Amino acid sequence: MLLNVHSYYSLRYGTMSPEQLLEEMLHLGYGSAVLTDINNSSAVLGFIKLAKEKGLHGVAGMEFRNGNKLLYIGIAKNPHGFKELNDLMTQANKTVVPLPDVAPALDNAFIVYPYGSILPKALKENEYIGIKVRQLNRIITEPTSFHEKYVVLQTVSFRQEDYRLHKQLRAIDNNLLISQLQPQQIAETDEIMISKVDLLEHYKNFPKLINNTNYLLQQCSFDLDFKAVKNKKTFTGNRYDDKNLLYKYTMDGFFHRYDSVDKIARARVLKELEIIDHLNFCAYFLITDDICRYARNKKYHYVGRGSGANSIVAYCLGITDVDPIALNLYFERFLNPKRKTPPDFDIDFSWNERDDIYDYIFHRYQSGHVALMGAMSTFRSRSIIRELGKVYGLPKAEIDRMIHEPDHMLNKNEVTNMILSVYSQMADFPNQRTIHASGILISELPITNYCALDYPPKGLPTAQFDMYVAEDIGFEKFDILSQRGIGHIRDCREIIQQNKGETVITDNPQRFFKDEKIAQQLKSANSIGCFYIESPAMRQLLTKLQCDNYLTLVAASSIIRPGVASSGMMKAYIERHHDPSKAFYPHPVFKEQLEDTYGVMVYQEDVMKIGHYYGGLDMAEADVLRRLMSGKSRTPEMMEVIRKKFFSNCIAKEYPEATSKEIWRQMESFAGYSFNKAHSASFAVESYQSLYLKTYYPLEFMVAVLNNYGGFYQRKVYVNEAKKAGANICLPCINKSNYNTRIEGKDLYLGFDGLLNLENNLARLIPEERKRNGDYTSLENFVLRTGTGLEQMIVLIRCGALRFTGTGKKELLWEVHLLLSHSKMQRQENNLFENSIKKPVLPQLETSLLEDIYDELELIGFPISATMFDLTRSDYRGTAFALDLTRREGETVRIVGDFVCEKDVKARNGQRMKFGTFLDSKGDFIDTVHFPQQLRQYPLLGNGIYLIQGRVALDFGCPMIEVEKCAKMPLQPDPRSV
Repeated sequence: MLLNVHSYYSLRYGTMSPEQLLEEMLHLGYGSAVLTDINNSSAVLGFIKLAKEKGLHGVAGMEFRNGNKLLYIGIAKNPHGFKELNDLMTQANKTVVPLPDVAPALDNAFIVYPYGSILPKALKENEYIGIKVRQLNRIITEPTSFHEKYVVLQTVSFRQEDYRLHKQLRAIDNNLLISQLQPQQIAETDEIMISKVDLLEHYKNFPKLINNTNYLLQQCSFDLDFKAVKNKKTFTGNRYDDKNLLYKYTMDGFFHRYDSVDKIARARVLKELEIIDHLNFCAYFLITDDICRYARNKKYHYVGRGSGANSIVAYCLGITDVDPIALNLYFERFLNPKRKTPPDFDIDFSWNERDDIYDYIFHRYQSGHVALMGAMSTFRSRSIIRELGKVYGLPKAEIDRMIHEPDHMLNKNEVTNMILSVYSQMADFPNQRTIHASGILISELPITNYCALDYPPKGLPTAQFDMYVAEDIGFEKFDILSQRGIGHIRDCREIIQQNKGETVITDNPQRFFKDEKIAQQLKSANSIGCFYIESPAMRQLLTKLQCDNYLTLVAASSIIRPGVASSGMMKAYIERHHDPSKAFYPHPVFKEQLEDTYGVMVYQEDVMKIGHYYGGLDMAEADVLRRLMSGKSRTPEMMEVIRKKFFSNCIAKEYPEATSKEIWRQMESFAGYSFNKAHSASFAVESYQSLYLKTYYPLEFMVAVLNNYGGFYQRKVYVNEAKKAGANICLPCINKSNYNTRIEGKDLYLGFDGLLNLENNLARLIPEERKRNGDYTSLENFVLRTGTGLEQMIVLIRCGALRFTGTGKKELLWEVHLLLSHSKMQRQENNLFENSIKKPVLPQLETSLLEDIYDELELIGFPISATMFDLTRSDYRGTAFALDLTRREGETVRIVGDFVCEKDVKARNGQRMKFGTFLDSKGDFIDTVHFPQQLRQYPLLGNGIYLIQGRVALDFGCPMIEVEKCAKMPLQPDPRSV
């Protein structure tokens, strides 16, 4: 009887989850309902699946609105009707045209109009008018023939006690104060689910409406095989050809990757191909391979990772560069005969090449069958309080106090109490539909068979459901990611070619694993700019491990993850790495399966191994356990089933209960945050490629890092790194610099893209015009050729970009003011009038290095002509430098550092503490720890030069200062403001 039900996927309108709606239906006596969320079908399939599991009849539908105006409700008779509704909404989203006031002809869907919006005689055969309880007295006097087209319409949007929450959501959605909401912006108070008995009682004098409603619902059925894979089923058009093509491509790659007589590798290839075909995953592999082939043809550098990187077939195809034989990668983590979904492939491309990959995929595969994966952002913690605070008109200071000081006495008032009381209700409520970071769906059927499509700003169709729904209904996404590290590698090779005339190849990275110079770089954690191994935490871990080889780096890539670290197993791994005699195996299974990692579960597949060999789970269950623990499934019931089986098996094997509980704790604590070994290996390969370039071509590498806009750190860190490597850092110059940073020998000219106040169009025009017509010869010549206005000329002069003229900055500023103060000069293609411009005769004007430093600080963000240390009033540089610290364990030192970054963490007692990173005056890194008490008394206040006092502590040879006191050092006054 419920034809118009809203879940909380009617964003900022409904207040109940699909699960809560179904529980209400059971409680109030309903057997069927139509989920009709507003302008979307995000939750429909999940609702239908869950309804079936509860023995209820879930029907697919959608409510169509233009803004706050309800147009009509669509109810699908069958999957074809669901597609018609999705197509209607998709077309409106695509064309950005309002929905039509009258629904188009639909063959497989019913349409229900609100009462008063259309006359009964204007209705098509499949169309009705919904009559609400409060409208019954209005239809009493109408001709009974009208009743043939009337149905019961009990709209459900919230529980009675949640009406205030509904109003709050509407105020947030309309960006209004609660008091400013208009009647048309909120629902009537009667949009609640009343009992079926009460509903029928209201309509007992209108049996035709009840009969029409029942008839409509009886016509609706939705048979979808949720277990069937929805991805494109074949690559070539049939499975047989897919199998043969995959075999051909794989064997071609096998002879490239391995010696033809390698029996172990060949046997594994054939075994994988057999299982891939048996499980019907050939198309998935061939499509992934097709994307990678396109990338190789375009000479795009990419990295393949994910669980699929355990596959020797993927290695032979060139999807990955990870050799599963050499690394002894766990076959069952990638594939087992019981697996129902294909393995994950994450393909990383450069940040500025991924859009072209998207373009290829959307054009290569059938239109309408490809979409970006959707995602759902939710209301979370602070955002809830901020949003509610705004709709009640609270000033920002009061909202900040509620967030940061929830127990403050001034928070105890009626409004703040009310906000805090609904805080938990809104937690994790869907807030906005967004785009998944990397997922793409390639479907056998048009994607509107499963949902409507959004068209966000980039214009690519995007599924309205998220990855969890996709998995539930049988979709496997293709992950196409972007990262700057790949851009570093690609651009560095090009820069080396330009600057040194050398052709550098980073393929076949195994040759880097035995390079002594690279090993030394790794061991000394000289890894700034290198993918995944440049963060403070990773550099510290490399130092603690004295990491100098590929296999140790593979392990480090996983144990740095928060789960392993927080479980205490990172420290255990480091200890055992230095002294293998300390390896501890709680059971012989651990020695048998985890001897390579000293008995520590480092990788996701280690959880599978222990779950299988220790806990007695079969491989399929162990893989499910791994997926549940890694957050890739939302089935807590299944987790409980597997947990019980694990402990039941442990009891049957007479294991000590305490041992089994500790092993489960370790698995549970970090499985969701550790990598699988192939994933770590893929990261380590890319790290080695970056490290190779940094070791042998450090200047070119840092230019590439700058031109891809860095990585973990601020831009100044990478400039400092280039300077340490021997570069002569040059300010932007209109005759030398390009849009991006460029290198000429050892001279590194910063690009115009790094000037904070320069317009992007001008930054690109300067080198383009120079390339067309030669170097600029003077200030006037530059202005005439580029048409640059006064404000932008001041930026260029103050940053030193016209220093080639030999004229001081102050003199140039006088000249440009006289030249442009009255009017903007038009761009000239020739210089006929340049010589007619009279230059003023100026006296010698004073300047200072301090002024230049402040100019650079303002316009670039950090000084180039000197350092931040040269700005301090005192020349005191402390009692130690970074490189001294390993020799001064236990001593209290004073050290002066330039702030780089900080990391917030919670101490064991829940209090806030920080880790800090600084550069000393020699350009070397200092790591600090700020415990809660010291942090409260001596807070870190962002960029600046700090005087730090603290005790030097060594952790496995890695120095850190435990801060006792710290404060910013005062700077010399800015002479420009005097």
